[in-house]
Amino acid sequence: MSATTQNGSDVFVPLSEATLARFAREVAKYPAEQKASAVMACLAIVQQERGFVARAAEDAIAAYLGMPPIAVYEVTTFYNMYNQRPVGRFKLNVCTNLPCQLRDGQTALEHICRRLGVEEGGTTADGAITVQKSECLGACADAPVMLVNDREMVSFMNEQRIDELLAMLQAAK
Repeated sequence: MSATTQNGSDVFVPLSEATLARFAREVAKYPAEQKASAVMACLAIVQQERGFVARAAEDAIAAYLGMPPIAVYEVTTFYNMYNQRPVGRFKLNVCTNLPCQLRDGQTALEHICRRLGVEEGGTTADGAITVQKSECLGACADAPVMLVNDREMVSFMNEQRIDELLAMLQAAK
């Protein structure tokens, strides 16, 4: 496994015995020939322990599960919940899929970036908030929608509601 240094380079860090034990508990839930089914759980374990899943960690998971590294990368890059680099204390996923686009999803994303002084995918200078676009969050009727820290859905995000959310997050940092 690896950690990423401040300049973004991967540094090898072996999987701990505790991590391997957690992996083993997840793998045990599946038939032996289907242990790759535990990939999402293993990614979640690494992210919980490290805050993000570095490329070397993906490779270590692939080796542990006996699957091609590309198969792990496909999972990591498909789901918004896996961070491939360090993120702020608060992560805002802004839906930019077509239904949200038709109801100002891109405008919401641009407003957030402007207010925070970051580009899409960036993190505020104080490390508090990371903003990224995402695919469908499954609440098209409530567009534009955002997901805070992969857990809390916020809907009908016009500029006023966005400003209120940002003020609340900045106060909580």
